[in-house]
Amino acid sequence: MDRERRTSLATRAARAGGAVAGERFRTDLRVETKAHKNDLVSAADAAAQDRVVAILSGESDAPVVGEEDETPSTLPASGPAWVVDPIDGTANYLRGLRVWTTSVAAVDDGRPVAAATVMPAMDDEYLAGADGTRLNGERVTVSDRDDVETFAVAVLGWGPQGERDAYATLSEAVVRDCGDMRRFGSMQSALAFVASGGLDAAITTRRPNPWDSVAGVHLIREAGGTVTDLAGERWRPDSQGLVASNGAAHDRLVEIARRVAAAAED
Repeated sequence: MDRERRTSLATRAARAGGAVAGERFRTDLRVETKAHKNDLVSAADAAAQDRVVAILSGESDAPVVGEEDETPSTLPASGPAWVVDPIDGTANYLRGLRVWTTSVAAVDDGRPVAAATVMPAMDDEYLAGADGTRLNGERVTVSDRDDVETFAVAVLGWGPQGERDAYATLSEAVVRDCGDMRRFGSMQSALAFVASGGLDAAITTRRPNPWDSVAGVHLIREAGGTVTDLAGERWRPDSQGLVASNGAAHDRLVEIARRVAAAAED
């Protein structure tokens, strides 16, 4: 399947999954926990993922990697695959907050080649294939700021209680060294905002799950931005950390993230 067809399929699947989630948004849903008491899930996550997977599987035999149910959680080392997050920002979703997405990405050998991130509660849709990133059909690019002291930066990588020291240290570093800090509770939303220029950067020292990150990484790159690991090397789904930016002061952001990661190891 060529990239154009994969972009089209990712878009249709994300729209359909987003519609399922949207129908249940702000309704009375039973909430359960997964890894810890703030790791929430509901029947809406599973229903949205089922819809996404059904559409993908109807037109592609590539494996699907996802967060919910029995889908694999690890990307294959080679070949094509799909990466799905039916509701990224579940805690926001369950609180009635509009910042959540349904995200679908296509990858080849672990490299994203197409992505769709839809935000049904906000009527926004971010798409990227091989010809740039579009928001609601209009071409968008990363911001053009070049002074990190003016950057609005999202700090990503929230974890369970008792495992947030690195997050707190990274937040402090961003507050001290950058223009402003943001936290949205949805990694895919934050990455989409970097792609469209609303944010200048997004950082985590943790290794994000592929369903939280792959689609957004592709959006940013196709919008002219840069995404690396903590060593400043091109980001891959198995990379440690993620530093995404408009590229103008990327080395400075990598330095901040690397300093925080080193301090956490001491």
